[in-house]
Amino acid sequence: MYQSKIIGLGKYVPEQVVTNDDLSKLMDTSDEWIQERTGIKERRHIKKGDGNSTALMGLKAARQAIDRAGIDKDDIELIVFATLSPDYYFPGCGVQIQEKLGIKTCPALDVRNQCSGFVYGISVADQFIKTGMYKNVLVIGSENHSGGLDMTDRSRHVSVIFGDGAGAAILTRSDDESGILSTHLHSEGEYIDELSLRGPSTEKWVPEIIAENPQEDIPYFPKMNGQLVFKNAIVRFSEVIHEGLDYNDLKKEDIDMFIPHQANLRISQYIQKKLGLEDNQVFNNIQKYGNTTAASIPIALTEAWEEGKIKNGDLVVLAAFGSGFTWGSVIIRW
Repeated sequence: MYQSKIIGLGKYVPEQVVTNDDLSKLMDTSDEWIQERTGIKERRHIKKGDGNSTALMGLKAARQAIDRAGIDKDDIELIVFATLSPDYYFPGCGVQIQEKLGIKTCPALDVRNQCSGFVYGISVADQFIKTGMYKNVLVIGSENHSGGLDMTDRSRHVSVIFGDGAGAAILTRSDDESGILSTHLHSEGEYIDELSLRGPSTEKWVPEIIAENPQEDIPYFPKMNGQLVFKNAIVRFSEVIHEGLDYNDLKKEDIDMFIPHQANLRISQYIQKKLGLEDNQVFNNIQKYGNTTAASIPIALTEAWEEGKIKNGDLVVLAAFGSGFTWGSVIIRW
């Protein structure tokens, strides 16, 4: 089997910065309250009319990744797009990217695994490359949360967390020993309702929602059982990281850089302590961007690489946990 390797990274975040103080003018919250519970200081939101959408942010990140990979867009043989906030209910963002890049007939697929979306997307790309079916794969994670958040006291514990942005990676076939060593994926559907957005959906289409006009339990805003999510996250993060290390006969002491999904700084700090990692071995940027769901790992991975914190030969570990519940890890020899 072939080896797959990341050869290009890109990211894009909207220009509009939204601080905790900005949110405190919309709901009963404060900078101190948000930072204490999440570590977030600010996030980026699309500004209406700024020319951004889920697909368009993904496109900007993808173009940067393609340029850095030194390939032509026509060299891409598969597009994998991870998001929970597609521009359309259907079709998905993958074909939008294909059209906007001007690629004629390559396959495009969408991954709907929320915070674990990019990890799942990397795993899909890795398998296609390892089996020899495709040589170059574009993987994108992009989210437009801001337009779908309930900016009232009713949802203040959820709405302060999320931001908009996109990240992308180019994976290619490689004969080197370096590259993606393994990926590990899991889900546990028992917890579907603990972090979800249930409507509009096939359970209740928009006309029914409008007819019923619910005032209290509005189903088309996200909801979250924060304590339960936190408790499960710290367990599953640790499990899936050790699963990846054990699979490759590695130890936690071998990790050079750990890039977690940016869900909550407290989760990252807890896992860092359990792994015995120093601050320079973990990359966090949730303070600047909030939780960008499928975009969080590629944005963080791109920034860590841009800042010279990832070097050739480093063991890089990616891990995510999110709605579903779903979780996964990627073990990479850079």
